[in-house]
Amino acid sequence: MNSKTAVFFGIFFLLYGLCSYYVGLRGYQAFTILFPFHRASMYWAVTVLLLTWSLPLSHLNSRYLPPSLNHALNYISSYWLAAFYYLILIFIISDLARMLMRRTGILPTGLRGNYHLVIMGILFTVALLLIYGTWNARHPVVRNYEVTIAKKSSTMDSMRVVVVSDVHLGWIVGIDRLQQMAGLINSLHPDLILLPGDIIDEGVDLATEQEMPAVLQTLQPRLGTFAAMGNHEYISGNAEATIDFLDRAGIKVLRDQAVEIADSFYLAGRDDASRHRFYGSARLALSEVIADADLKRLPLILMDHEPSNLKEPEKAGVDLQFSGHTHRGQMFPNNYITAAVFEQDWGYLRKNNFQLIVSCGYGTWGPPIRIGNHPEILNVTVKFADPPLPTAP
Repeated sequence: MNSKTAVFFGIFFLLYGLCSYYVGLRGYQAFTILFPFHRASMYWAVTVLLLTWSLPLSHLNSRYLPPSLNHALNYISSYWLAAFYYLILIFIISDLARMLMRRTGILPTGLRGNYHLVIMGILFTVALLLIYGTWNARHPVVRNYEVTIAKKSSTMDSMRVVVVSDVHLGWIVGIDRLQQMAGLINSLHPDLILLPGDIIDEGVDLATEQEMPAVLQTLQPRLGTFAAMGNHEYISGNAEATIDFLDRAGIKVLRDQAVEIADSFYLAGRDDASRHRFYGSARLALSEVIADADLKRLPLILMDHEPSNLKEPEKAGVDLQFSGHTHRGQMFPNNYITAAVFEQDWGYLRKNNFQLIVSCGYGTWGPPIRIGNHPEILNVTVKFADPPLPTAP
């Protein structure tokens, strides 16, 4: 670990510790009133030792912890991360509001000297958010799109493409969610299935896992199932193993590759932009990926996990791009951050002849919770049409 990394982690854990103490203190103020005879040491042991440190402990290499304990810590830390996030936000807002109301003299009489009631209300609200967010994350929606590419293919007028990004198979999103996903996809009878990245996360033994490939093999679209790499394939340290895993499941990974499908269109998949941080070499330029494609003859559909630098695919002549990555923030109000970071963080965008659809994803990363958005499967009808005739001057 170099000095910069050490400083970063030092600052991170200092801030994390201070925020944890702040949240713990506010909770203690409420519980002291309700349970005056409880032991403070027991409260702080649970709050600080179990909840606060479950997050770093869950990221220890699995060889240091039994699998069952590692799995339990992942669940505890995932829910704690969501609770911690909302508790910090709401406690800060409530403290600022309380200070303002005190200074202006408009603090309601019933709350004077009864701040513990406010804290209990906040804890109850956060608990409801976690319950709703968990339910919401497990009930995906099918989102329908219809797009027209003004470049007539040689053999087909239209096709149905089902797109599922950010599945995050692992500790949290397991076999039951995968079976649910496969059932929904097959009910749509797609011609083509695309998985634009973050299919695999931590917690899957890719070498020995048998159930998940068997479920994925039930996907039998007429034109095939294809995937692209995402950042979590690299973060998990299983990039090469993921490709082998998906190949066993009958899914072709396009890693800076373009293929011609049914003499009707080109399909390209870019390696993830984060590749250089893990492999020491950057992904290919898009122009290199599609160098052999005759874009005057056939349209081009692209999978690129992260919807960044959209000028590149527009300039390269991409007709339709599918992306994910953003999760649309996953938990409100993070959607305002993703909207500020990405030109298009969710939904449909058109720029001249270039069209983009960004999915907020099927699975979750970290907390198994979605608030402010729904997990989704994209059901896209792609129509191919002759380009419009030039108008007379």
